[in-house]
Amino acid sequence: MTNSSNVTQEYIGTGRRKTAVARIRMTLGSGKVLVNGRPFEEYFNLENIRIHALEPLKRTELLNKFDIKVNVTGGGQTGQAGAIRLGIARALLQFDANLRPLLRSEGFLTRDPRMKERKKYGQPGARKRFQFSKR
Repeated sequence: MTNSSNVTQEYIGTGRRKTAVARIRMTLGSGKVLVNGRPFEEYFNLENIRIHALEPLKRTELLNKFDIKVNVTGGGQTGQAGAIRLGIARALLQFDANLRPLLRSEGFLTRDPRMKERKKYGQPGARKRFQFSKR
């Protein structure tokens, strides 16, 4: 028989953006955020990227109520921040389903489908053509 009194409730969410994938584990706590084992401020050195990633918590006024562990791979800083944002929003739904209308209206639950267009054969890039010479 296991003792469930010392087990804390964990809320899990997955977010994707471009080629970045973020796995979020949220527990009730003091507001500590770790990204790939590093402090949040150290991992994302730009203020606007940090604000973007934690926006769902700010809008729902739950900013310092959760300790968050993030495992994120792929993409760049902006894509990773977008993936974390979606993952946090999905984890918040597990915490309280009544937050859905607020999160939906703010656009936090929408997966951004934009991806890099593939390079086509016979061209140097996705849209660029090799120089055309008439003579």
